Amino acid sequence: MKIYLVQHGEAKSEAEDPERSLTIRGEEETRKISDAAKRLSVRPSRIYHSGKKRAEQTAGIFAAAFNLSAQLGQGLNPNDDIRPWAERISRETEDLMIVGHLPFLEKLASFLICGDERAKAVMFRYSAILCLEKKEPGRWVAERIIKPDNT
Repeated sequence: MKIYLVQHGEAKSEAEDPERSLTIRGEEETRKISDAAKRLSVRPSRIYHSGKKRAEQTAGIFAAAFNLSAQLGQGLNPNDDIRPWAERISRETEDLMIVGHLPFLEKLASFLICGDERAKAVMFRYSAILCLEKKEPGRWVAERIIKPDNT
C-alpha cells in the first residue's frame, strides 16, 4: 500500500487573492507533476484535499489526470491534529493521495516514518509528491519524491 502526500501548488498571496487560489506557475507545476506521476505508475484509488481553495485546485488537477474525483477530507487543514488521519491510513488497504498543507503534511509524514510528528523527516515542496510505502504494519518508508524540477 502507498500513500501519496502532496503539498498544494504555489498559491497567490492573501493580499492578492483572499481565497489564495493557485498561481499560473502553481497550476503549470501541478500539471507537470501529474503527467510525470502517470508515467511513473502512480495510481491512487482516492484523492482527498482540505477545503482550502489552493488544495482543492491542486487535487482537481491530479484527479483529472487519474480520471478520479477529488474528495473533501475533514481534518486536513494546516494545524489540524494528524492522529485521526494516521489512524485512518493504518486501516486503509488501497493507495491514497492526500493534498494539503504544511505543517500538517510534514507532521503526518514524520509520524508515519519515524513515529514522531516532530522529527521533520522530510522537506516538502509545492506540487511535489512524497510517496510513502507500507512495509509492514506501522512501518512506512519514503519510496520516492517526485518534484517539478526533476521530472
